[in-house]
Amino acid sequence: CQGRRIEKYREGDDLIREGARSGHLFVLESGEIEVSKGMVEIFRSRVPGTIFGEMGALLDVPHTATVTAATPVRAYRIEDPAEFLSSDPQIALHAATILARRLHSASNYLADLKEQNRVKGAELSAVNDMLQMLLKQPVPDDVAAE
Repeated sequence: CQGRRIEKYREGDDLIREGARSGHLFVLESGEIEVSKGMVEIFRSRVPGTIFGEMGALLDVPHTATVTAATPVRAYRIEDPAEFLSSDPQIALHAATILARRLHSASNYLADLKEQNRVKGAELSAVNDMLQMLLKQPVPDDVAAE
């Protein structure tokens, strides 16, 4: 993030709002962020280098969660995420690693839910659908060609 401007946020400030479109990606420099979906907190981080906002920015969809400063936060706001991520292989690898960890956690959680419900004799079709989507997601032509 060298050469990029750091923005400061007060405790309680929303950096990203669920359902909004900002086109921005953020990189945490210091402080702690809270990620929530609806009224449910799903993640916290105080690890410098944490990337967030990437799904909305890269997929050009509304943000899927709200990111709030749990403490005073300093973060880089990246205006052109695609350019930023493609500017250096180390940046792309860092982002890919973060995304892979998140997908791994989500897949394990969904598999655990499915197993718990199988044992109880109940099937959650939404969990099945989500697992199918995660595990059999086709690669778009433009990504497969690269």
